[in-house]
Amino acid sequence: MDMQGNRQLGVTQQQAWEALNNPDVLKACIPGCDKIESVSPEQFVIGMALKIGPVSAKFSGKISLSEMNPPASYTLNFEGQGGVAGFGKGVAHVQLIPNEAGCELSYQVNAQVGGKIAQLGQRLIDGAAKSLSEEFFKKFDAQTQVILSASNAAADQESSAIDSHSTQTATEQAKSSLFTVTNMVIAAAVLVAVYFVLR
Repeated sequence: MDMQGNRQLGVTQQQAWEALNNPDVLKACIPGCDKIESVSPEQFVIGMALKIGPVSAKFSGKISLSEMNPPASYTLNFEGQGGVAGFGKGVAHVQLIPNEAGCELSYQVNAQVGGKIAQLGQRLIDGAAKSLSEEFFKKFDAQTQVILSASNAAADQESSAIDSHSTQTATEQAKSSLFTVTNMVIAAAVLVAVYFVLR
């Protein structure tokens, strides 16, 4: 099963990368998500509860990141298991492309699914997947606008600070950015994993 798509985001490439690497942001945006934990800098575990038509299940999954090129692209491998409800596994290539309006998130995915979910009608699965995707991006857009507002406020404060304080703040932000990069990958990975577990 192959899929590709894109979404315009109203924040910069770096801000999107950071937001998608923030576990708190991801947990708030991913429908049914109740857990996102880092096992290592490149591996995460996720838990979520989903209902697609007559099938309801609690899914647990793993996400592994590779070929990371912050803040532009990465590759992720994912696998999710929902018991008899089904499973999903695959690989996704994700890119953040800067543009005048902010940046565009594009992805290409190859996945396999099985179990009861795979037996549901294609129209039902497509509808559920589209609904989950739209819900994620609606929440993610709201979260990134909050981040953008906070970033603008921080920038205003920095401009009025003395040089030494500005240098220290920039260093701290750089460290924070490295952490959020990892979180962004998780967010995109989770979204893709959820989509394909349902597809």
